[in-house]
Amino acid sequence: MRKPLIGASCSLLLAGAAGLTGLTPAFAAQPPAATVAAVDFAGTVALSNCSGSLIRMPSSAATDPALVLSNGHCLETGFPAAGQVLTNRSSSRTFSLLNSSGSKVATLRANKMVYGTMTDTDVSIYQLNTTYAAIKSSYGINPLTVAATHPVAGTAIKVVSGYWKKIYSCNADAFVYRLKEGAWTWKDSMRYTSSCNTIGGTSGSPVVDVASGQVVAVNNTGNEDGARCTDNNPCEVDQNGTVTVRQGINYAQQTYLIPGCFGPGNVLALTKAGCALPKP
Repeated sequence: MRKPLIGASCSLLLAGAAGLTGLTPAFAAQPPAATVAAVDFAGTVALSNCSGSLIRMPSSAATDPALVLSNGHCLETGFPAAGQVLTNRSSSRTFSLLNSSGSKVATLRANKMVYGTMTDTDVSIYQLNTTYAAIKSSYGINPLTVAATHPVAGTAIKVVSGYWKKIYSCNADAFVYRLKEGAWTWKDSMRYTSSCNTIGGTSGSPVVDVASGQVVAVNNTGNEDGARCTDNNPCEVDQNGTVTVRQGINYAQQTYLIPGCFGPGNVLALTKAGCALPKP
């Protein structure tokens, strides 16, 4: 994992991608790719130990309670065990909301940890005690949209860390059948090309498709020392069981499965037809 940083200053944050161009009672349509603004920090957040982003589903309404995306291993309660899925737990966690230049504009507060796991993926989703419309009205910040389709290899991406105020630029190099790290196994992980040399504290950063401006993955780990399948040293396992170690290469967990598991009002709906996220 890109280790959570304990006790470090939360004044250091990382870049988030531009979201929608405006909020009305319903969200404005996404502009064509050619007119998408440059990826910046607007809509990213800093946690006490990780990065994250203010997100919406493609079907979310402006009046819905807002959501924040990060990693399962960034939960304030510690790492979920292999096979464990947490849902709808009370939380009062706070998040520093950033504007386009990376300056903090607000402290947002959760009232619920909606979903958290490190099984098959490495994701946490929090519900805030406010709406997208209220955030837009008070701070001028739009959420980032989570894409509902699988990205493709070669896609230009940016990893935007609200914790470090740093944006990494690279491409989606490939998708890994299984990524193993210590007790955990993740499916269909995104591997970056080498220029996304993420570090501790970038965990939970949104991975943004440069063309669409949408979130396609959440940054979570990298092989630091060249060790095989150990903590902080994930290894790739193909469909034949062949193990490959790529020292210095970093990874993310795709997020396209998430929208299909949320219903109207941004309510988690793991029993919804087509929902493929791990279930408790």
